[in-house]
Amino acid sequence: MTKKDASMQTDFEELNMQNAVDMDDDGKVTEDEEPKACGVCGDLAKGYHFNALTCEGCKGFFRRAIKRSSELQCPFLNNCTITKSNRRSCQACRFQKCQAIGMRSEMVMSEEEVLQRRTRIRRKKMHLASAQLSPQQEQLVQELVQGHRNTFDPGFSRFTGFRPMDRDLLEEQEHESHLLTSCPFLGQNAAEESISDPAAPILSFSSSSSSLCASSETVEERKRKERGFIFTFLPHLVDLSTYMIQDVIRFSKSLQDFRAVIIEDQISLLKGAAFEMMQIRFNIVFDTATNQWKCGSINYCIHDAFRAGFQPFLLDPLFKFHHTLRKLGLGEEEYALIQALSLFSPDRPGVQEHQVIDKIHEKMALALKTWIDCRRTGPGKHLLYPKIIACLTELRSMSEEHSKQILQIQDIQPDTITPLLMEVVSKNPCSDF
Repeated sequence: MTKKDASMQTDFEELNMQNAVDMDDDGKVTEDEEPKACGVCGDLAKGYHFNALTCEGCKGFFRRAIKRSSELQCPFLNNCTITKSNRRSCQACRFQKCQAIGMRSEMVMSEEEVLQRRTRIRRKKMHLASAQLSPQQEQLVQELVQGHRNTFDPGFSRFTGFRPMDRDLLEEQEHESHLLTSCPFLGQNAAEESISDPAAPILSFSSSSSSLCASSETVEERKRKERGFIFTFLPHLVDLSTYMIQDVIRFSKSLQDFRAVIIEDQISLLKGAAFEMMQIRFNIVFDTATNQWKCGSINYCIHDAFRAGFQPFLLDPLFKFHHTLRKLGLGEEEYALIQALSLFSPDRPGVQEHQVIDKIHEKMALALKTWIDCRRTGPGKHLLYPKIIACLTELRSMSEEHSKQILQIQDIQPDTITPLLMEVVSKNPCSDF
């Protein structure tokens, strides 16, 4: 049977189902449509089958007759009258009548084709069922969102007592020029700024206070250099990262699934996901128009991370990640779900109960996929889930590089990294979470 014939048969089956809907519980045709007789036996026809209007009985008979290996023979004169009452008497004449009214043998599906069609129908039903958030998924999303709201302050009002920011333009001018040539995003932005305003400086740093970007070297700065204080912005950025990691820990411990796993796996999951979850949260306050992270009264730019000692090999893909993820326009629920998806990764180093974590990870992934299917609209919603997964994969590849650079910075400028941040990037097991 050709694909065209199979498509025609599907159309006939759907028409038959529609006709069945128009009938009442007693099997009688409603007033909206006149009764139709089967072209073979005269019984009540419910739709078109194999290119002819027939009843359900003759439809099944024709399908079975086509699949018979032996030839049908009439015991009489091959001209039996076929009616509803005697249609079982002569199969040969009944089959001949089926062919006479236009029933086509090539439209009968093989066993393999029937199985494939049933599989497609079953998958479609499963897809429709999965497109509805279950009560358990609704409860899961609510728990994640509540935990996120309780542990993330977009205004950064709780971020206090940090070491002061120090943006020293003169000391880092040479290094930042290298950063502009190494990072395509930064070089493009700087070029655009210079075109729009030729008098503007190549680098533009933002802050709540313009005095933070003063270019003159003060007595305090000279003392700092004498002490070997190389990365000027490092103390403040370390305090900001530590603050964010503490909130990530509180978010994780608010989740029932996280509390249910063994303590050793809790530690391994947090050590592996802290950087990723921190960047997901930073993405919420990232402004793609200004290339700044607006953390309450303080705005940060990518150059601040360079002043803290991080190199373009990490900063370039990280900057691209924030642009890509932010442009997806994720909502609060989706940000909460992808944090949980990152947290419950069964392949983190040190994880012992892989199957337990994998089951939770699968639950989070299904909840995110279902949420997008149910709550998102527009033609791009079917690509949103794979785009999110691609962003998380890119972020995952940066985590090891981040740990590597933190350890390098610690060697150059010791006693600046906080113990919590060192615990996160170290490969040794710990229990300080």
